[in-house]
Amino acid sequence: MRLFAEHAVRRTLDLGGQWDFVAAPDAAEKDSAGLPTALPGRMQVPACWESHPRLRTYRGKAWYRRTLAQPADGPLRLVFKGVSHTGRIFLDRREVGRHYNAYTAFEIALPNVEAGDHELLVEVDNSFGPHSALHIENDYYTYGGITRPAAAEFVRPQYIRFLHVTPRSSGGKGWAARLRVQVVNLADRPAAVRAAVELAGKTVDLGRAALAPASIAWLEAEADFKDARPWSPEQPTLHLARALLYAGNGADPADDLADRIGFREVRVRGTEMLLNGRPMRLRGFNRHEDHPTFGCAIPVEAMVHDMDLIQDLGANCVRTSHYPNDERWLDLCDERGLLVWEENHARGLGVEQMQHPRFREQILACTREMVEQHHNHPSIVLWGILNECASYAPEGRTHYQEQFDLLKQLDPSRPTTFASCHWERERCFDLPDVIGFNMYPGWYRASTAEVPAVLEQLLKVIESGGGAGKPIILSEFGAGAIPGWRNPNRAYWTEEYQGDVLDADLACFLAHPRLAGAIIWQFCDCRVTCTPAWAMCRPRTMNNKGVVDEYRRPKLAYDVVRRRFRNADGKA
Repeated sequence: MRLFAEHAVRRTLDLGGQWDFVAAPDAAEKDSAGLPTALPGRMQVPACWESHPRLRTYRGKAWYRRTLAQPADGPLRLVFKGVSHTGRIFLDRREVGRHYNAYTAFEIALPNVEAGDHELLVEVDNSFGPHSALHIENDYYTYGGITRPAAAEFVRPQYIRFLHVTPRSSGGKGWAARLRVQVVNLADRPAAVRAAVELAGKTVDLGRAALAPASIAWLEAEADFKDARPWSPEQPTLHLARALLYAGNGADPADDLADRIGFREVRVRGTEMLLNGRPMRLRGFNRHEDHPTFGCAIPVEAMVHDMDLIQDLGANCVRTSHYPNDERWLDLCDERGLLVWEENHARGLGVEQMQHPRFREQILACTREMVEQHHNHPSIVLWGILNECASYAPEGRTHYQEQFDLLKQLDPSRPTTFASCHWERERCFDLPDVIGFNMYPGWYRASTAEVPAVLEQLLKVIESGGGAGKPIILSEFGAGAIPGWRNPNRAYWTEEYQGDVLDADLACFLAHPRLAGAIIWQFCDCRVTCTPAWAMCRPRTMNNKGVVDEYRRPKLAYDVVRRRFRNADGKA
């Protein structure tokens, strides 16, 4: 499920492959509880059902089924890395769990499952409606399906749920780290456990704990790693951290969990962002998980192609617009030294939408899951929230404040940010560590000749609106181009005009001393919701602002951006 082995002790079963499948309207045979008994089709897991020729625009519910063999009586842990967007899980026709949000993982831990074959049934729903505050009609597409990997884990009654390693510099004397292991006790009786972490040639004892029945506890310790090699974009050195859990006085581990970490530290100093004490300037792309063949269920091979293109362009960062990304993509970023602004799932929500009765519950869950699940990725240098939402209103500010407080509670080691587009109306510039702003001079506002003046106007707004003395990132800018439309008149929607806009933007933004980063909207063209509200302003029902099209074919802007990014000050 990752790009490396997470377990040597724990037994796991990859649930990828062909599952029985039926779209809900086609489920003719049902039992007394309304669950389908006949699933005549087949569907790949992971995949989006829109990849099937008969389901290209299907929005609604569907059912997946397969048989799962439990090797012996005991606990069973089911892990789904992404179900889009609401999943209900049934084992032997009994509902055992449910989850909302396509972009974060979830687990279902069952204390005792009998040995033998069991029916695993999953209801998936990608419809919009009152149940969904975050997945709505939007400028990207909500696909349907079990879209990320899934696994069954045959754990012991006590197992490791999380391993968190938080490195810090020891003031020129090497590195130290805080090591934390979360342990679950599924049993209905107390249990004594001991935990240790192997990292960078050391074994650190985290001590013992007496777990209450059906409880969760953290064990933690601080340790020095003076000889550890640091992680940086130039040398992305990764270390394998392995947590070991011992039951009672046992000498052999009862469970284990491994993750890769990088010794690096991210801080803010005045208007600069620092990585390992050195100024860090971001130049990169917003990237949607979207592909015409795979939807959002992008295989690793296609992820690697995206990574190759992004790094060929001279970029050093990517923003996960507008949701947490597949962990395998983050693994690649760790390996290749690509810096990441990862953000929770929300885009363009107004006051009324942020007052949805389920908004607070769903967005807080997304933020918590994002940080807990992706804590160890050294490539993530910023946590972001609530893109272009109602940060201009008192009701919105309440949510922004709560979200930033939660981020600092979960992970104080990384700076926080959000992307605004509200100019003089903005009320929340004082809340994050880093200011993000989306603007499109030459496309939605002003002309390419006015880019420097527009930037200076924005800087004055930020300085006077609560953002004085903070790093500033232009988190979105760019222009649209319909692939293949080339015309010397350089009109809107031509590839020539897109190249002109990005050329003018980058010439100004990359050289400006007040900016800590410039992130283009966007890497590749992506599908949007097919409704009149979006289709009438998005030719091809696509957001066409990619420097490559949806098939990753370069537009004329590719070479423009490559030339600018490969010169640190943006000169041609």
